[in-house]
Amino acid sequence: MFWKFDLNTTSHVDKLLDKEDVTLRELLDEDDVLQECKAQNQKLLGFLCRQQCMEELVSLITQDPPLDMEEKVRFKYPNTACELLTCDVPQINDRLGGDETLLNLLYDFLDHEPPLNPLLASFFSKTIGNLIARKTEQVILFLKKKDRFVSLVLQHIGTSALMDLLLRLVSCVEPAGLRQEVLHWLNEEKIIQRLVELIHPSQDEDRQSNASQTLCDIVRLGREQASQLQEAPEPDPLLTVLESQDCVEQLLKNMFDGDQTESCLVSGTQVLLTLLETRRAGTEGLVDSFSQGLEGLCTVSSSILHGIEPRLKDFHQLLLSPPKKKAILTTIGVLEEPLGNARLHGARLMAALLHTNTPSINQELCRLNTMGLLLDLFFKYTWNNFLHFQVELCIAAILSHAAREDRAEASGLEGRVELLPGSGDPEAPQPAASRPENTMVTHLFQKCCLVQRILEAWEANDHAQAAGGMRRGNMGHLTRIANAVVQNLERGPMQTHISEVIRVLPAPTAVRREPCKGAPLLSPGTAPLCSGMEGPEGTPEGHRKGGLGGQGSCRTSRALTGKGLSSAGILAHKPTSGAPRYEVSMGTTAVRISLCCADTTAAVSPSPPIPPTPQCSPQACGGLFSGKVRAPE
Repeated sequence: MFWKFDLNTTSHVDKLLDKEDVTLRELLDEDDVLQECKAQNQKLLGFLCRQQCMEELVSLITQDPPLDMEEKVRFKYPNTACELLTCDVPQINDRLGGDETLLNLLYDFLDHEPPLNPLLASFFSKTIGNLIARKTEQVILFLKKKDRFVSLVLQHIGTSALMDLLLRLVSCVEPAGLRQEVLHWLNEEKIIQRLVELIHPSQDEDRQSNASQTLCDIVRLGREQASQLQEAPEPDPLLTVLESQDCVEQLLKNMFDGDQTESCLVSGTQVLLTLLETRRAGTEGLVDSFSQGLEGLCTVSSSILHGIEPRLKDFHQLLLSPPKKKAILTTIGVLEEPLGNARLHGARLMAALLHTNTPSINQELCRLNTMGLLLDLFFKYTWNNFLHFQVELCIAAILSHAAREDRAEASGLEGRVELLPGSGDPEAPQPAASRPENTMVTHLFQKCCLVQRILEAWEANDHAQAAGGMRRGNMGHLTRIANAVVQNLERGPMQTHISEVIRVLPAPTAVRREPCKGAPLLSPGTAPLCSGMEGPEGTPEGHRKGGLGGQGSCRTSRALTGKGLSSAGILAHKPTSGAPRYEVSMGTTAVRISLCCADTTAAVSPSPPIPPTPQCSPQACGGLFSGKVRAPE
């Protein structure tokens, strides 16, 4: 069958407009009035553009509807009026943007005492924003004539819609010349300094939060605009002020001098983090941070760093004693002393500062032992993965310092020659250990005892699980940190320096296991390693035959069995130019052991004696161990 369509049906809006006494509200009650307006129904547009109708539409979006109206329909007319005023029809835009009486009626909304009705504020912001985009010159000229415009917007900055309006002024003005004129006007009004002053403990939280978000968006928008321009862009005056040392110092003064509140500390730190943002390759995991590197890093303004450096002690104190918080109930029990958002943002700032690899900041953080404090928090708050990730990023930044330095040096060379680790080339670059930025690496491994703490935490977790407890919440991040340490120990610019640092660690810093009562520990100098094979020498088949199944002729299997470890624990062998490496099972995890054969064969007494492997030498691996904790696949 076929449906019958009447393609010549007349809209009910047209029928209403044929009435002599039709009212605006009658039209607003029609469901298709907006559709007819967008379709540019000339009869409807002629009615809406009448002075009386335009004034009524503006009044609907700027004046609170009567309180005695039913809540379901109370904002129906204001909502429809806003949609009509912003439907991007040229006749309405011209009528509203070109009539100063209507603009004044719209502007009067800002004269209301705070707080503004958030829904009406959104209607107002949307309407003004549409005019800024469509009737730019007329509206900007009108706003510049209003001496109190910026003051009124800042007075209502606690309402998110007014924050959006301010950002529209910064980002939606075209062409570039007019946009630059608007930026200079806002700069003359000291918009940045006044926003910074709003991030203060004396202000309410909404105003602080929105002021902070506005500053962050101004930074991002300014940098994005500069990067998109083909020609050398004219400096953004707002961004220049915001990146100045004076502005950073004033922000930090508001945060730390006098009473400290979490909202002020968090809001201020968010601005600093945005200023320190760099376009870098993603560092989702620590293990990837060396291979991917941070090639995309762009230089952070030195004025920002100079402003932050004297206040590092305040951030350290914040990590030690944040604003007091009440105990909270979590899924694992009552947390008497929550970490808090302020300390979490402090950790985020430390990670961002370490990524800048600024020697003076690194030295100050070493003096304060801030990394040691962050590790304390890492192991104290075992279920706060937000914190764990930030500590992981801090360690990633420290381990990547030399890698970035080497890439920067190599970028200026026409050719590239890669030297193998341990190469004796007398013309090789200066060793990593002598570079000033590696002070942080030494601090991390020696004073912060990173390796010892990883091993202790891993052993404590194993004991807890063996007793029937659950796996600790920070073990995933701890695994990634341990893998990153081993990866940087095995290869890369930090290899020599990390090896030298670990060499001086105390002997108990080893991967230990007690397979049964009285069995010896697996530790440096006593660990059995394969130094030769009775299978086809130098081939993985010999190890697979003798090691993986626990039966066969591999001497490592017999050596492991002799030390109280099951030979079935050998999971893999990775032949390299340095020490042979094995993965030995430890319960539900795997620990990869890497030792120099020359230092360990004396402690193993199979018959006949095991000679060192030809390719292994103390110079190649330093006789060091490295424990690589790996989650089972």
